[in-house]
Amino acid sequence: MSDPIFFARAATPTLAEIASWTGAALHDASASERCIEGLAALDRAGPRDLVFLDNPRYARDLANTRAAACLVSARFADKTPPGTAALVTPDPYRAFATVAAKLYPQAVRPQSVFATAGVSDHCHVHPEARLEADVTIDPGAVIGRGAEIGSGSIIGANCVIGDNVRIGRGCSIGPGATLMHALVGNRVIIHSGARLGQDGFGFAMGPRGHLKVPQMGRVIIQDDVEIGANTTIDRGANRDTVIGEGTKIDNLVQIGHNVVIGRHCVIVAQVGISGSTTLGDYVVIGGQAGITGHLKLGMGAQLAAASGLMNDMPPGARWAGNPAKPGKAHFREVATLSKLARRDKSPVDEA
Repeated sequence: MSDPIFFARAATPTLAEIASWTGAALHDASASERCIEGLAALDRAGPRDLVFLDNPRYARDLANTRAAACLVSARFADKTPPGTAALVTPDPYRAFATVAAKLYPQAVRPQSVFATAGVSDHCHVHPEARLEADVTIDPGAVIGRGAEIGSGSIIGANCVIGDNVRIGRGCSIGPGATLMHALVGNRVIIHSGARLGQDGFGFAMGPRGHLKVPQMGRVIIQDDVEIGANTTIDRGANRDTVIGEGTKIDNLVQIGHNVVIGRHCVIVAQVGISGSTTLGDYVVIGGQAGITGHLKLGMGAQLAAASGLMNDMPPGARWAGNPAKPGKAHFREVATLSKLARRDKSPVDEA
């Protein structure tokens, strides 16, 4: 039994074509007609592969690569080995992503698992749902009453799209995802198993028990958002939960009710954001960070991985630690504790 190839190559470009796609300058014009048949890592590439160097720590791999061509910044252009053409660009990683999307377009967003178009005979679409032309719905999906789905969108196998949910054009909803009480913009990608629009965690607590607070808001996902596998986004309680345009959310993220996330934010895996917190545009949250409720993070703020945030962050701040504080203060405390620990070692510790 042969190994499957999950993503078929859609093109075999020359280096001249790759230069035109990316704006890169070909260091050796005589290599312009060399063809690329695949993408690879520096240390695994063959003579028909394209690679990139973005991190200087891999410069040694560049010296030994067998790749046909490498996307590099100007500082490494003269360090590519003989036989490897240098494509010089200020942002090699972004250029590599551009080429990868051209060569393997099916890897950009979830596709139909049946590799077919149209509405499957084995899904369940309510008669009052409205589908524009060119919608694909895979087997097992359930589309609720009054739901609307825009043209070019793909609804994966066993998805549940609730009553009156709106999904824009060119979206991809991965297998097993659930969307309830949600309005979704255009070109949104929601990966497998994501849950949007379920109850927020709201209870009026007291000695006689915890009384459930009805959650009556919505989830609003703006254009060009990507949401990772098994991420959960609660609907609002008394206002909407909002994810801003272009924001990218990793797998296994929890976003509570009434949270508002700005445009082009990046939220890495296993982050938890408690209810009614607001993130400005271009905020970055590192993996496993926890953010308490009712906070404000200013535009461009960055919170380090595994941090615990309990206070507002000003615009452009870079904080770390638990509890989180400005990065310089955090690392100064870590260094001080390390010095104290070394100074106070007892004979038992050294043994």
